Amino acid sequence: MDPHTEHLRISPARFQANFDALSKIGATDDGGVHRPALSETHLAARAWFRERIREIGIEPRVDGAGNHSAYLPCGPEDGPTLLIGSHLDSVPHGGRFDGALGVLAALEVLIVVKETGISLPINLEAIDFTDEEGTHFGLMGSSALAGNLSRSDLEHPRGGKAAFVEDLNRAGLTEDGLLNAARHKGSLAGFIEVHIEQGTRLIDANAEIGVVTSIIGIGSSILTFIGRSDHAGTTSMEDRLDASQGASAFILATRDILLEDFPQCVANVGQINLKPGVFNIVPAEAILGLEYRAPEAHTLHRLGQALIERARSEANRFGLRLEVEELGEYPPSPMNDAVRSAIADAADSLGLNHIPLASMAGHDAQSLAGLCPVGMIFVPSVDGASHSPREFTTWENCIHGANALLQTALRLALNNDQAG
Repeated sequence: MDPHTEHLRISPARFQANFDALSKIGATDDGGVHRPALSETHLAARAWFRERIREIGIEPRVDGAGNHSAYLPCGPEDGPTLLIGSHLDSVPHGGRFDGALGVLAALEVLIVVKETGISLPINLEAIDFTDEEGTHFGLMGSSALAGNLSRSDLEHPRGGKAAFVEDLNRAGLTEDGLLNAARHKGSLAGFIEVHIEQGTRLIDANAEIGVVTSIIGIGSSILTFIGRSDHAGTTSMEDRLDASQGASAFILATRDILLEDFPQCVANVGQINLKPGVFNIVPAEAILGLEYRAPEAHTLHRLGQALIERARSEANRFGLRLEVEELGEYPPSPMNDAVRSAIADAADSLGLNHIPLASMAGHDAQSLAGLCPVGMIFVPSVDGASHSPREFTTWENCIHGANALLQTALRLALNNDQAG
């Protein structure tokens, strides 16, 4: 590590002033923020971000996917770029830290490098990705940048096509722009993202920094338990083919399966639809939306199989049929070893305790894993709260995360020079 850069730190006062100012945009009465992607409040936050970029003497960039960034040429004109950042959009009535912390930490890195006039073998770019949270498409901006979006993908947004087109128009974006926002593989030296953990593992371990090993893989299915409609009063319990009972038994069984056989994984039934859905009719169908997550690809597949087998077993126990519509499995995204090593070295240099851990939530970093080396830095979340106004990370830990990002970026830049 260059002794001239080892001592560099972000400005805590400037960092906090920017964070507090951003938190007022879309602020809710309970201390959170409401900035769904491409909404008026989200666009206001992006306008604020553009002004901060101009204030430091850089012209903001906006690509066809609406990704906003500050590009700092501190290396060769045709050299690769180290991308750092996260997102400014939020879930509806979410928290102040998710995404925003990573964008502002990235901006701080650029300011420090620009102020000190450091010459690096690579260039730096702080980015705010569009719609990480999935108002229309989860990880939309980062997927577009990585070239992972197709025209068919854009036909089924979560909130409906009309709302999607309306929001694109509001932001001055087009579907063609989204599909032409991809960067070529050699253009990026890597991507690093600072994010709140959204859990309690760091606090439980008394660690200030999490070195993310992988971003969780996710599988999902629609399970339909099929029985028979009958009069709820005149049909004995023994004679019923009650779809809700088989479905309920399965939901309860998922907890035991995960705790006993898959302790590092999670599963969730987040949707239940009973048909015909009447108080006095035994349900003929129970339709469940099942999601499961695992840190390794082989574990994800085994977990999915174990859950479906248990669903079939419970259906048979209650005399029901089971229909399974598998919606697909998205494999885990491992973080790059060299980036992980740089993060750990940076934490050591700052005197920060760090542990390796997998991310149990999705992040923009996973979109870029096939495009360039990626890594993530986690900072502790008080009580593990996330996607909620209760979301909170102490300011000391926010500063730790930003300084870890700065020192990691410098290490990767200097290592890139040595590799060259």
